[in-house]
Amino acid sequence: MLRRIHSLPALVLGLLIAVLAISGAILSVNPAIDRLGTTVPERGQVSVALLAERIADNFPGVEQVQRSPSGTIIVYYSQGDQAEAVRIDPLSGKAIGPYAPSPTTRWIKKLHRSFLADTPGRAAAGVSALTMLVLCVSGVALLLKRVGGWRQLLRPLRGNFSQRWHAELGRIAVLALVLSALTGVFMSATTFGLVPQGADVEPAFPTAVETPGAPAPVGTLPALLDTDLNDLRELVYPMPDTPSDFYSLATAQGDGYIDQTTGALLVFQPHDRAQQTYELIYMLHTGEGLWWLGLLLGICALSVPVMSATGVVMWWHRRRLMPRIANNSGAQAADTIILVGSEGNSTWGFANALHAALHKAGKRVHTAPMNQLAKEYRQASHLFVLTATYGDGDAPTSAKQFLARLESFSGDNKPAFAVLGFGDRQFPRFCQFAKDARNALLAGGWTEFVPLETVDRQSSQEFARWGEAVSRALSLDLALTHVPSHPQTRPLELISRVDYGAQVNAPTSILRFGPVASQSAGGRLRRMLGLSELPHFEAGDLVGIVVAGSPVPRFYSLASGSKDGFLEICVRKHPGGLCSEMLHGLPPGARIDAFIQPNPDFRPASGKSPVVLIGAGTGIGPLAGFIRNNEGKHPMYLYWGGRDPASDFLYEPELDGYLADHRLTGLNAIFSRTAKGGYVQDRLLEHSSQMRRLVEDGAQILVCGSRAMADSIRQTIDAILAPVGLDVATLKLQGRYREDVF
Repeated sequence: MLRRIHSLPALVLGLLIAVLAISGAILSVNPAIDRLGTTVPERGQVSVALLAERIADNFPGVEQVQRSPSGTIIVYYSQGDQAEAVRIDPLSGKAIGPYAPSPTTRWIKKLHRSFLADTPGRAAAGVSALTMLVLCVSGVALLLKRVGGWRQLLRPLRGNFSQRWHAELGRIAVLALVLSALTGVFMSATTFGLVPQGADVEPAFPTAVETPGAPAPVGTLPALLDTDLNDLRELVYPMPDTPSDFYSLATAQGDGYIDQTTGALLVFQPHDRAQQTYELIYMLHTGEGLWWLGLLLGICALSVPVMSATGVVMWWHRRRLMPRIANNSGAQAADTIILVGSEGNSTWGFANALHAALHKAGKRVHTAPMNQLAKEYRQASHLFVLTATYGDGDAPTSAKQFLARLESFSGDNKPAFAVLGFGDRQFPRFCQFAKDARNALLAGGWTEFVPLETVDRQSSQEFARWGEAVSRALSLDLALTHVPSHPQTRPLELISRVDYGAQVNAPTSILRFGPVASQSAGGRLRRMLGLSELPHFEAGDLVGIVVAGSPVPRFYSLASGSKDGFLEICVRKHPGGLCSEMLHGLPPGARIDAFIQPNPDFRPASGKSPVVLIGAGTGIGPLAGFIRNNEGKHPMYLYWGGRDPASDFLYEPELDGYLADHRLTGLNAIFSRTAKGGYVQDRLLEHSSQMRRLVEDGAQILVCGSRAMADSIRQTIDAILAPVGLDVATLKLQGRYREDVF
């Protein structure tokens, strides 16, 4: 529901809101430009009387003086039969240039206020401002759910390009956008009389003076001497040769009339609260009088068209991923049920693959959202639950009613179930809703036929491995293949390789690839300019390698950044591994097809805090890349486990060099097949005191390796930090514990 509240108004009125934002951003520059071209005296330096006296010396036919909110002084005067308007220097009273409002600015103001359509346009602008306010509030609510509450609002954001930019811009600009929307709604309400503006309350015109005297010099009038220039809004002169007329004075405090003979303030009407409120709102909305605020609001307004574009991309992506389930049997006729919990619809692709494989194996399959759990299943023997987790362990949109519906399940037949969770291991409560759903099923007396498994970041490999477990449990031949859309591949050429581990039956290679020279005009131009043809990437990102004969790419963590001039990965050869065997058989000069998948959540944070790198085996790849790029030589400690230092001490020469030039502060390697062998967690326990000290000093911990190794490391770190009241879950919430697990 919350997502609909956010997305539906944006899709309907997105174009109007973008027009308001762009025109508002253009107008926001005017107060700053006016302020740059204006001299603003200090308070008490110039009175209105002194200003009027200086003007009288230069413009005998003056009729009106105005002061804009930015401080610009404008004089309207007559020269013969010609009406003129000039901007003047308040310190000299001399003209500094003609005053001629820009037709373009007037047109943009009309576009901004009413879409060039007067009354209906003003109504549309008001509705658009109200919609913007709704989008801001619902967007903040969605972001809070996504990151896990107020305390996590500033944590790094995850997702694809559109998701990250949409949320990041919203997070930065939301306060300014809320202010613009609120003030815009208020001003629209005053336009239609829904809120009093107060400007209609004018001072009563004084009665005529019975025996008017000769007009006194304007510079001697007491009421003008008592009015500071910075409070002036407007001074209208009396009609020439009309002693019974008065000066009309408008100030920041109120309006009144002045006797031109005595200079006395005859009538004064202070601004009421309604007008004061309106003027404050007007200043906050336009920035007129607060030029710096106007610029800030304008800059933030420019985020709106970007968020509109990324929002449409996200909506289209979700729509494209909406389920199109073929051969979907009825719930009561099916022998197999698949229930799906998804927030952005990506989980449906995996569910569709499972549905198709089961149907091909002869099963009657019914697939539906988890919210559509039936009250009974008459013929079903197996139930699959495929669900993502939203925010801080919450149910995704299509599964919010599942637990309540499960409690009301009344059927006698409870199919055996299997739960598969989808999520991101960087979140502290990884796949928590999948665990909650499993526990609720067990508590309700349902039987589990395949243990709970999880899929990290939509991994095709992990989904395929789960499919093998399901095949064994059902005695079926299921080949579960689902490949989320990925960027177009590009060719890479093997530059060099270093081989390790043959003596301990763990062949491992460090492979360096370079770009294949493109014959396109763009490629030739980049070479002429000395630019690399590699795509942009950083150490810790992932490279997806596509192998002939397999639709599923294999992902490897990168040990280099594109600025290094090469793409480097560390690969262990697995018997029967299609991709690893292919890579290990490559000679220098051979080519592969690959694409980059950013992984911005797995890299050292900026700053001088210590970084602890923990890995085993090929998990050293991205960690070595982090050390290589530690050009600031901040404290960095490596804990790594291998098998035999004589056979598979990966990156040993490079690490020795990093120690020598202080890019690496401490190297702690341990090997399992030596006389005093052990595992990396053993070395961490030996250094418990140092680990606690580093964490208390603000250290960030990055872990890369197998899932089993990562689980052991989490348990070890929890034990080490227990004496100081910390644990891995707390560090994850703080963004100080990150994993890249395979």
